[in-house]
Amino acid sequence: METDRRTPFSDEELDEFRALIEAKRESAVADIAAARAQLTDSQQADNDSTYSFHMADAGTDAAGRESLYQSIGRLQAFVGHLDRALGRIENKTYGVCRISGEPIPKERLRAVPHTETTVAAKLDEQRKR
Repeated sequence: METDRRTPFSDEELDEFRALIEAKRESAVADIAAARAQLTDSQQADNDSTYSFHMADAGTDAAGRESLYQSIGRLQAFVGHLDRALGRIENKTYGVCRISGEPIPKERLRAVPHTETTVAAKLDEQRKR
């Protein structure tokens, strides 16, 4: 017996979207690892320093670390969105707007494969805020 299939896409189309999402996820995970390594290197350099930095240098270093923390946070959130999209592919609800229930156009999903809304529903939601 087939699951409740609400997606407007065939299994082959879902496989294409899955591949796209997995590639984006792999890239984001690699970017997270690189940012964490850069953060570790920055912290290690601070610990290895045998002399006192100028206050401006210390401030610049702190700002750089803060930027890395923010990048990591954004990338982790993006990976979460991608994981949820993969879950929607698995349960055959991918490509259905969570607000209107209408199919999300392929073009939108190719541009933003983790989206849960049509453009019209997203704009309507923003207007209501």
